[in-house]
Amino acid sequence: MTGSQPLEAFWSVPDADVLEAVSATPQGLSPAEARRRLTQFGPNSLKAEKSATAVGLFLKQFTSPLVLLLLIAAILSAFLGDVTDMAIILLIVLTSGVLSFFQERGAVNAVAKLLAIVEVTVAVTRDGKAEDIPLEEIVRGDVVELNAGDVIPGDCRLLSSKDLYVDEAALTGETYPEEKQVGTLPADTALGQRTNTLYMGTHVVSGNAQALVVATGMATEFGKVSQRLTHRRPETEFEQGVRRFGSLLMELTLVMVLAIFAINTFLRHDVKVLDSFMFALAIAVGLTPQLLPAIITINLAHGARQMAEQKVIVKRLVSIEDFGSMTVLCSDKTGTLTEGKVTLRSALDVNGQDSERVLTYAYLNSVYETGFSNPIDEAIRSFRDLDSSAYEKLDEVPYDFLRKRLSILVCHEGPTGADAQRVLITKGALQNVLEVCTDAETAPGTVGSLASVQRQVDDHFAQLSSEGCRVLGLAYRNLDADVVTKADETRMTFLGLLVFFDPPKADVGRTIVELAQLGISLKIITGDNPLVATSVSRQVGMADPVVLSGAQLRMMGDAALWGRVGQVDVFAEIEPNQKERIILALRKAGHIVGYIGDGINDASALHAADVGLSVESGVDVAKNAADIVLLEHSLEVLVHGVRAGRATFANTLKYVFMATSANFGNMFSMAGASLFLRFLPLLPKQILLTNLLTDFPEMTIATDGVDPELVDKPRRWNLRFIRDFMIVFGLLSSVFDYMTFGVLILLLHASPEQFRSGWFLESVASAALVVLVIRTRRTVFRSMPSKPLLFATLACVAAAALLPLTPLGPLLGFAVLPIGWTGLMLAIVALYVAAAEIAKARFYQRTHL
Repeated sequence: MTGSQPLEAFWSVPDADVLEAVSATPQGLSPAEARRRLTQFGPNSLKAEKSATAVGLFLKQFTSPLVLLLLIAAILSAFLGDVTDMAIILLIVLTSGVLSFFQERGAVNAVAKLLAIVEVTVAVTRDGKAEDIPLEEIVRGDVVELNAGDVIPGDCRLLSSKDLYVDEAALTGETYPEEKQVGTLPADTALGQRTNTLYMGTHVVSGNAQALVVATGMATEFGKVSQRLTHRRPETEFEQGVRRFGSLLMELTLVMVLAIFAINTFLRHDVKVLDSFMFALAIAVGLTPQLLPAIITINLAHGARQMAEQKVIVKRLVSIEDFGSMTVLCSDKTGTLTEGKVTLRSALDVNGQDSERVLTYAYLNSVYETGFSNPIDEAIRSFRDLDSSAYEKLDEVPYDFLRKRLSILVCHEGPTGADAQRVLITKGALQNVLEVCTDAETAPGTVGSLASVQRQVDDHFAQLSSEGCRVLGLAYRNLDADVVTKADETRMTFLGLLVFFDPPKADVGRTIVELAQLGISLKIITGDNPLVATSVSRQVGMADPVVLSGAQLRMMGDAALWGRVGQVDVFAEIEPNQKERIILALRKAGHIVGYIGDGINDASALHAADVGLSVESGVDVAKNAADIVLLEHSLEVLVHGVRAGRATFANTLKYVFMATSANFGNMFSMAGASLFLRFLPLLPKQILLTNLLTDFPEMTIATDGVDPELVDKPRRWNLRFIRDFMIVFGLLSSVFDYMTFGVLILLLHASPEQFRSGWFLESVASAALVVLVIRTRRTVFRSMPSKPLLFATLACVAAAALLPLTPLGPLLGFAVLPIGWTGLMLAIVALYVAAAEIAKARFYQRTHL
């Protein structure tokens, strides 16, 4: 089992006993001991399976039941005296497996390198020194440092904490963050009430802590839950399509293969049963899309590398399809539509005048804040360097997303060092600050009722908001205490307004137009009020945005929201738990939804979206939940990534089209040939060789260019379209196969060896060259293939033509064809390619896709 074994009731024993039980100290483990434990217990992961080794990946290439049956039959034929055929079949199968192995291994390694760029790290103490290590390398006995936004790396016992609140919804289902404190609890304390314990799968909302890891990986509470539930992410639409397509082709293949085996066994008395069995197995191996998983992995990995060049890192490969299919992108405005560099424009009193007192109190509130880093406090601290030496911080009530306030208790010494004054300074969303105020400072040293200035405060707020500014409130209260709680945020005096500005990015309007041209509509989801949201949205090019507020959203039923959500451009004053509801409504309305989030409160929305996107600078919990991570907080980066993702999807479908057109056609051709020929149309080793040669061009498809019309709008897996394509081009392939049969038997009176050589040449050449045709909706001359694809295709055709002339030819059962015969075969191939071009044009005219 991955992960260390947990300690029994570790929340009920003193800290010193817990440290002793895990053989650790407050200074942490030594690097050598940590490495030893990592080797002993395995990586800190909730995946029970280990990463595939090179040997395991190699053996995987030969795990298909059909391949195993073929290998057994080949060995059986050797016992019956046909050692040469056995050796050739084994060599071909081995060569095919090695080729697939190196391609897939390269893809896996490339993806691993990309994931290392955005891996989640944990601050850990080793030998008394702090360092950041990957989450997977945390072991039992590690002492970790935790701050707001950090994921909990394992089941932990608190050693120290300050105003620590943890979101445990993933484990307990509780909506509100749980406050955590150091202490010892009874052994029978329920999991949801263990306030001295942190659990893997949860994350820090505010505050900070030092904790001892007592269990990792599958040994954690979250690991045991996921193991019992056989936790697995739902299949994406792309994965479902691949599975359905593979099943369809496999069923058709097996039906045809069984029919061919029966015909050759019961109607052809000159064909041995073992030969018929080998022939049928070889057809099954050659016709089933065994390369499909490898090709998909190769294409997606190649696409991930291309997207990385556009500063987009793919964490989950299959999300590329969802990324390309995205029809709606939900995003906050800060850092995406705006510069993300919040500046303090002014600090105003209730009369709208600049106030040094408001600025000083705001500075004290920000400079002593110890929760999570945020641009608001940074903007205040950098506005002007004020002297805070006369003030001492006593206590803090951290910001949370329910109160939307941050309070700091400071002590201000009098001029003679006596008469110390304690002041609670509160900063936050204006309405949330006003609701805890009863008075207002109407002039320096003059305090009146809040009601007397309420209207002018509201007017200032509306005016500033309409200019696109974000406005916060500031209040204070004199207290005779050294410790404060949320309950002390009452009967406060309103002091003034803090005005912030974050200008829109210069080119964001053009980027939004590009997204619209790609078929992606942008939805802004923000916590700012409707006035600010409307102003900013107009500045970035939304002429008349439709705005829905969080208050209006609360009053709407699910059915009403589903009907309206598609028409809304801006969701304003949205609470964290409303984001997920918006995304689910968009999905219910039929959209493929992407969501960009980088904050602590974005995790649930990232999970709810079809494709979750975060940024490299986002908090750990957001990056952990995301499928894709942007290295720059920019919509322009996302546009490039969407194009690369769609190109990857298009190239993946090219292989599907190749497999269907060749495989389905060959099934009909083999069935027909078996009915009227008195011998096997191809020997088993020749079928396998055909399969091997035609694999080469298909494995280079990831390097091929994609026509602009294939990336200009979202495209989704369409099994009906693929089925129609399979029937049309499969039957077209069979027509020219039967033409080849007629020429070889009726016109040239070929022997069995000559027939097999001729059909082998025509089959390989047509299957390879038609790739150049069906890879594009345009004519091949208007959309040239990539150099690797073109070279692999021509090399494949040359190998098929020259192989009978080599010493291997007789061993493989081929005969040397006269030059005229070879010319006829190539002429049929040329006619087939021309017919495929004509059929392609008519097919796409009819489908309009």
